[in-house]
Amino acid sequence: MSHQSVFQIPTHQHWQYQLLQWLDEQFEYFAFFQSNSISYPYDGFPNKIYAGSVGFTLYQVDDYQGKSDIVGILSYDLKNQIENLSSHHPSLVDCRDSDFFVPELTIEIKDGVFHVKSVDEFPFEKIFGFNNSLNTNPVVKVNPLTSKEKYFADVKSIQNHIREGDMYELNYCMGFTFEEAKWNPIIGFLDLMRVSPMPFSALFKSGSGFLIAASPERFLKREEQKLVAQPIKGTIKRGKTVLEDKALKEQLLHSEKERAENLMIVDLMRNDLSKVSEVGSVRVEELFGVYPFAKVHQMISTVTSTLLPDVSFSEIIHSTFPMGSMTGAPKIKCMELIERYENFKRGWFSGALGIVEANGNFDFNVVIRSIIFDKDTGKGYFAVGSAITYDADAAYEYEECLLKASAILSILTHRE
Repeated sequence: MSHQSVFQIPTHQHWQYQLLQWLDEQFEYFAFFQSNSISYPYDGFPNKIYAGSVGFTLYQVDDYQGKSDIVGILSYDLKNQIENLSSHHPSLVDCRDSDFFVPELTIEIKDGVFHVKSVDEFPFEKIFGFNNSLNTNPVVKVNPLTSKEKYFADVKSIQNHIREGDMYELNYCMGFTFEEAKWNPIIGFLDLMRVSPMPFSALFKSGSGFLIAASPERFLKREEQKLVAQPIKGTIKRGKTVLEDKALKEQLLHSEKERAENLMIVDLMRNDLSKVSEVGSVRVEELFGVYPFAKVHQMISTVTSTLLPDVSFSEIIHSTFPMGSMTGAPKIKCMELIERYENFKRGWFSGALGIVEANGNFDFNVVIRSIIFDKDTGKGYFAVGSAITYDADAAYEYEECLLKASAILSILTHRE
């Protein structure tokens, strides 16, 4: 990148919209990562923007290591290239199995300043030279793909598999669709950040496809030879008062069911990390940590390990993806049953989005609490799920799913 410059962030409130609209017009790819200043073990995403024009797959990422930062996304359906699996359900929005790009423009947002690195000179005045008003998105009709009756029946069937010893826990998800040609994913992202800011938030563009992510969960982070996985299992709503909020947090912390769910996925992640880590280096740094977010408390555990020397990014992904929190345990059997009981192709949902730095460090989220939208077709979808265990209550799990969907539903179906 030949140009480096520093600019004061504009004082008017619509600068994010202006910048993202310009990026959408100029680049085939961009990603806007945000931590929303939320405290998180091992930090959230950096507050950075990347944009570029040429895309490639996971298996070309290793060729760029040591040369450039890379940004990209892994679809849940990449599983079919990793294991002997398949996905036969219809795609709600077309999503490539893996999609990465090398940035031609990088903007770090820090202390009220843009730090810009770019191939061409950054046109600051052209982008921010006027203070326009921000339009609102139209209200859309959201269509659930799974009825309450089917959900209850599927939970019962999944529990029969557990009784028969097929698996211990399965992450079962419901999809929701909408269609609106005038819906603007950039406005949708800004709306979602207002109601549900998260440490692994992002707006990602690939061609006409957009991911609007308000994710609370990290998939995997690398810091030199250290790997960090932070699976989430365990969710409860926030209280309306300080006392109620504290009581709900304690309820989640001491729930035997939520602890059992979390522990099973922690064990799965320990096993996954051990495939690419030094013997004896895998350890649980925090078990059953409960963290507050805008609408929910989440139970998060932190598993770390020391990476073996000379392991490539694609090898790490093959050993750990998809993340256990979005499959269940054991992983392969759960993915087979997910294909049987769910009625949509997950695509980017429950995949991972992130950054691979030139030095080999990387950080990827879990694509949950997120909208996937195609601007050319005007079609969008999102999905929510929970862990079904032997003693899960279908009514409780259904309500947990609706709680997880509440922020997205609020920005799609209501106008403030």
